[in-house]
Amino acid sequence: MSIQKAPGRSIWRYRAAIVALCACAVSLHAQSTQKEQPDPSQSEATQKLQERVTQLESELRAVVKQLQSGSQVPDGNGHSAVVAESVQSQTTSSQAPTNAEDRSILDFFHGTTINVGLDTYYAYNFNDPVGRVNLLRAYDVLSNNFNLSQASVIFDHPPDLAAGRRWGGRLDLQFGQATDTLQGNPSNEPRPDIYRNIFQAYGTYIVPVGKGLNVDFGKWGSSLGIEGNYTKDQMNYSRSYWFNFLPFYHMGLRTSYPVNDRFALNYWLINGTNQVEATNGFKDELFGFTAKPQKNVTWTVNYYFGQDHPDRAPASNCGPIPVQPGLCFTAISPAPDGRTHIFDSYATWQTTAKLTFQIEGDYVIQRLWRDAAPGQSSAPSVVTGGAAYAHYQFNPKFALAARAEYMSDSGLFSGVNQALKETTVTFDYNLGNGFLTRYEWRRDFSNQPSFLTDVQGLLSKQQNTATIGLIWWWGRKEGSW
Repeated sequence: MSIQKAPGRSIWRYRAAIVALCACAVSLHAQSTQKEQPDPSQSEATQKLQERVTQLESELRAVVKQLQSGSQVPDGNGHSAVVAESVQSQTTSSQAPTNAEDRSILDFFHGTTINVGLDTYYAYNFNDPVGRVNLLRAYDVLSNNFNLSQASVIFDHPPDLAAGRRWGGRLDLQFGQATDTLQGNPSNEPRPDIYRNIFQAYGTYIVPVGKGLNVDFGKWGSSLGIEGNYTKDQMNYSRSYWFNFLPFYHMGLRTSYPVNDRFALNYWLINGTNQVEATNGFKDELFGFTAKPQKNVTWTVNYYFGQDHPDRAPASNCGPIPVQPGLCFTAISPAPDGRTHIFDSYATWQTTAKLTFQIEGDYVIQRLWRDAAPGQSSAPSVVTGGAAYAHYQFNPKFALAARAEYMSDSGLFSGVNQALKETTVTFDYNLGNGFLTRYEWRRDFSNQPSFLTDVQGLLSKQQNTATIGLIWWWGRKEGSW
């Protein structure tokens, strides 16, 4: 039986032995100084006492040596205890429940990351536009102004099959100018203020089927188009026309199934494009796949099928029955039932460790009515085009990126039938892990006057901007956010 639960006994036992040894030594000294003739029986007792003193002295020397080295000492019954750590052991024993609770908390946070990002910029538009507005931009919307594009906080607790945890979740909170772009349009959100600062919020479960069916439920950033929300993970500072035109987010069910290490199938069932709360009873769908035909090539193909025309309009009076604010509607009859089709494909080719190419192609067609009644038009609105990217990482600090894109817009994106083009050059200087500066020159141009100038009502066929972006981020999440 171990004595670690009461390590103080060993200490007191050897303290008693020290006292006994001292007593024996005094007794022997007294006997040696006696002048009378020794008694034979007393001589035999004295001899045994001397042997005991010698034994105790030997044991005490061993104890002192072991105490000095912090090692274990015997307790006289064949067991041992760490004398030097006895007090600590007693303290640890009394705090065992607290430590177990602390360990549980640490195990939870071991698989959880909390990350913070700050995205700021200064841009200058050489048109000197009225109101200092950069038209057709998603995030860098203001000129000649110090801007907070977005401040983000991300809580991520992904599934961990190795630890036996099939569930997880993620929450992305966002504030700043980009928030109003992502979640601020009342034409597709009846109550945008409720969700405005929640960019993503979804739970995950990996169903034990085959290689594992990944299921997400909630709100997530759209993967239509190659560009994403977080600037640090993009090649350029500004976003493309296609990022601005394609959906930003969805609400519903998202699944992904890895057929093998190089091919995965994707399926969504959602409310609609940029709709946390649906504007009609139709549920949109996405069918797609992600493939890795080669180790350094990733290819994604998406087909999106939806109906995004509302079947009701906001009303000011819902009668005597009280409703929540923003939930008073009147039916649209007949409601437009035209469909939206999005064909989206993009690929990334990592040619070398330093050089990366990307390409994207899109075709979008939308009708107001499926079958036009007399006096109604079902002529489709079509937007086609794509973008090409190149990125070269000279060293860990310096990188250069370029983008060129084309969009043939029938008016679905910009409201004007035009051919939009832009070219962008971005230079990165990484001041440290978690602090990136970007210097960008961008030229937007069109075959139709579409950009603001310094004269009210007078539009230009082009706008040129110079931008400096400062991006900070910190946290334990590795790779892209």
